[in-house]
Amino acid sequence: MPVVAMILSRYRDSLPFAGMNVACCLHLEAKTAYTAYVLKEGGARVALCGSNPLTTQDDVAAALSARGVEVHARYGLDAKEYYENMHAVLDTRPNVVIDDGGDLAHLLHTERTELLAGVRGLCEETTTGVLRLAAMARESSLRFPAIAVNDARCKHLFDNRYGTGQSTMDGIMRTTNRIIAGKTVVVAGYGWCGKGIALRAKGMGARVIVTEVDPVKAIEAHMDGFAVMPMADAAPQGDFFVTATGCADVISHDHFPLMKDGAVLCNAGHFDVEVNVRRLAAMADGRKQSRANIESFRLGSRWIHVLGEGRLVNLACADGHPAEIMDMSFALQLRCAEYLAATALEPGLYPVPEAIDMEVARMKLSAESLAIDTLTQAQEAYLSSWRHGT
Repeated sequence: MPVVAMILSRYRDSLPFAGMNVACCLHLEAKTAYTAYVLKEGGARVALCGSNPLTTQDDVAAALSARGVEVHARYGLDAKEYYENMHAVLDTRPNVVIDDGGDLAHLLHTERTELLAGVRGLCEETTTGVLRLAAMARESSLRFPAIAVNDARCKHLFDNRYGTGQSTMDGIMRTTNRIIAGKTVVVAGYGWCGKGIALRAKGMGARVIVTEVDPVKAIEAHMDGFAVMPMADAAPQGDFFVTATGCADVISHDHFPLMKDGAVLCNAGHFDVEVNVRRLAAMADGRKQSRANIESFRLGSRWIHVLGEGRLVNLACADGHPAEIMDMSFALQLRCAEYLAATALEPGLYPVPEAIDMEVARMKLSAESLAIDTLTQAQEAYLSSWRHGT
């Protein structure tokens, strides 16, 4: 992660978070741990909890704790402990919050409102979290400034598309030991994450079906060469199903009876609500653990398999996005946290400042030893003027 390493080198001298408490709710694996360490080296007291019960790697959590970061996370915790850990992180009275999915933001606005006055701002990593913050902003209930890190170009164009695409297929393959070539992969949702998953599945030889509710995205998937249809029509055809919508009940009771024997279901969205595993369990005649991270449900003579409890398959069943991708995403998080620490903003939802997005892009180009052209003064004048004719 050379871009984050550049930021680390600068933070050790400038200490932009000196005297501040930073609360993080993230998937606790190696790339996240490095980011939390950089915050600490920048002068912050850092407290971190997991943003999903199955995405904490215990060895990484132990190593991070040994390096002075307060860690409240372990693999496989239940809902009660999950929220206890969040409250423990908020007990540090954070000045800056780094969130992944919006849970800390939700608690701060519901159960921990006494802490709001001390929060200078929040950075949100995911599409799901940004959707929640946008809803709060529309209702004028957002009580501090929040930056939609997910919407930066250096985040969603690379993390959501290439990172999710690769890590999701990695989670499916290492968990099932099944071949992708020749199979039918149903991808629910054609946002940036869905696009990446569909692209990778196609590249591995799969026939890809896309399901959508947005007519524009459906046309885009069609013109990208994918079959497009409702989930009810896709259900009998799919060998693998991957949800990436951020919505609930994308695959539910209407669809399970239609699926073929051996269908594999998994989720690449943030929360475990897209595949209704509870409804499947209630409908099933029997269930068993087929192998690690695969639970199988019997419906008559057919078996349907669910990966990682319907949680994030790329983290519950694999190691998350590659380091090269997260280098950009966490560089954005660090720079936006630094921006919030130094800037007084009114409550509301803000985009990542363009200067920060471009800075991270240039740092990434430098790390990859890539060079690009620069506009001349004449070209800048041409692009900024309306007075030139054809």
